[in-house]
Amino acid sequence: MTRQYSYKTNFTAGELDPRLLGRGDLKAYENGAGRLSNVVLHPTGGVSRRDGLEFLAEMPGAGRLVGFEFNTEQIYLLVFTHFRLDVYQDGALIAGNISAPWHESHLSEIAWVQSADTLFVAHPSVRPRMITRNGPGDWRIDLLEFSIIGKEKMVPHHKFLGLEATLTPSAATGDITLTASEPLFVDTTHQGVPFRLHGGQARITNVVSATVADATVEIDLNAAEETANWTEEAFSPVRGWPSTVAFHQNRLVFGGSRDLPNHIWMSKTDDLFNFDAGDGLDDEAIHFELLSDQVNAVRGMLSGRRLQVFTSGGEWMVTGDPLTPKTVQVKRQTRIGSRLDRFVPPRNVDGATLFVSRDGGKLSEYTFADVDRAFLANDLSLLAGHIVEDMIDLEYEDKARLVHAVLGDGRLATLTQFRTEKVTAWSHHETDGAVTSVAVVGDFVYLLVERDGGTFLEVFEPSVGFDAALRGSADPPADTWSGLDHLEGETVGILADGRIKPRQTVADGRVVLDEPASEVVVGLPFTHEVAPLPALARNALGLDHAIKIRLIRATFRLFETADLRVDVGEGPRPVPFGQFGDALLGAPSETYSGDKSVRALGWQSAKPEPLWRIVSDAPLPFTLLSVTTEIKVND
Repeated sequence: MTRQYSYKTNFTAGELDPRLLGRGDLKAYENGAGRLSNVVLHPTGGVSRRDGLEFLAEMPGAGRLVGFEFNTEQIYLLVFTHFRLDVYQDGALIAGNISAPWHESHLSEIAWVQSADTLFVAHPSVRPRMITRNGPGDWRIDLLEFSIIGKEKMVPHHKFLGLEATLTPSAATGDITLTASEPLFVDTTHQGVPFRLHGGQARITNVVSATVADATVEIDLNAAEETANWTEEAFSPVRGWPSTVAFHQNRLVFGGSRDLPNHIWMSKTDDLFNFDAGDGLDDEAIHFELLSDQVNAVRGMLSGRRLQVFTSGGEWMVTGDPLTPKTVQVKRQTRIGSRLDRFVPPRNVDGATLFVSRDGGKLSEYTFADVDRAFLANDLSLLAGHIVEDMIDLEYEDKARLVHAVLGDGRLATLTQFRTEKVTAWSHHETDGAVTSVAVVGDFVYLLVERDGGTFLEVFEPSVGFDAALRGSADPPADTWSGLDHLEGETVGILADGRIKPRQTVADGRVVLDEPASEVVVGLPFTHEVAPLPALARNALGLDHAIKIRLIRATFRLFETADLRVDVGEGPRPVPFGQFGDALLGAPSETYSGDKSVRALGWQSAKPEPLWRIVSDAPLPFTLLSVTTEIKVND
């Protein structure tokens, strides 16, 4: 029999897809894991139990989270729900129940961009709005109004019928009738929409039929004759509103609309609300169409050295230095495509742009290659396809180098991304409920979570080891702790003065301890799990998956850890040493840094199972740095 040793120094490849169990030749196999649940991976290679989720507020229903950073001190969280906006700062509500125009069904498609103290919000079915901060607790939502010069509104116009379609006015001034050569007018939704023809403008007042409408002339027409040279406002209730919004080179940029999904509009330079193309001078508005062999509905934009445009059919680059109507160039770079059913914001990470693919199952890194003078897309989810499925929201936590992706099944997938060290490692988090939205605001990561008790706003908090958790303190110590109405009927974990207490079911919004305590944390328990990939054993004939092996010993290098439970085939068992593990016995625990070993007996037949597994639901610190295993191989 042969004794072999393996040294696992890091987990920088993350949890790998089970379909890679036969690829022991990959470097990722050496640095990967078979299971990384409810842990975060550090860029340095270790893994830690994730923070718990502290309960902040119950929301009226499904929603969307958006960060708003005015400066280093004025940092806010905007919570969009059904026809409502709430504003939080440092976890506290500072402006609540603000009337908003977005229905619950709109929230998945709202797109936004911030400029100073104003957030511009776009949706293809809702007229663009501006959310303005006038003071910490003073917020308002206003319609986005286009510039008006004389009697003319500086809004994009477009001819929605074919080139030969004509429009005939009955007169050049006053109240007139417009007659179209083809069906054009749509019942009452066309009322109030202006048309431009014969050098003037007429606004629809009544739709008589699909080809006839009454109108009022606002700018006198030059003639009252049939003409094919006419346009109507590009944005309106009948044609839809902009789908996405961005800023680029001092221009406000709109991308796509319901009826013009592949168009881009850029405002006049330094005049954000003026979209009049004028005579095509350098500082005037720009309008162009993304033309290719497929539909390219604009789904996202990001401003960098170049304007990056993400569409349903591929990714584009808009250049021009400076960007003018004459210098603008549009080139398609890649053909991955972005989601059509919802807006998932592209995120800048270390100079690269991360975006979600059309089916939601791929996270791509979009970078400019100087050699090729073009953008290239690298698949960051290739090795973790079993985790990265149906991504519905995306956010980046710069401080920890973590990319958080909300999945359609309610899980939160987290990517540790450190490009310079070539670290791309996925883990996933599960909670008793479904995560629906994520936002990083300053140093805090906020989640919307749908649980049995409702929809909760929660934040990752290192000092709590549970989810939907509340912290409390009392002087003198108390044995009854209330305020837990959001957990009514739930079985909760309790940490009292550093001691783990027996679980209880919340009744009447409270729990009663067996003895008074000064500090408590109450919430929903969650379990973290770390398991390696199946061992690669070798005998005299080389690497063989059919070799029988036996784990002799596994040594875990820990850092500031207060709980370790290891399963080597007989179920998870606590590993005690000194004060270590005493919290499980009712005494406060101390953290431990160093090595601890466990031994095992019995041979393992050839099957893709890990030799060991760490699993625990204790609300205590846990960090694993490396693992050394000693095995015997049956020659």
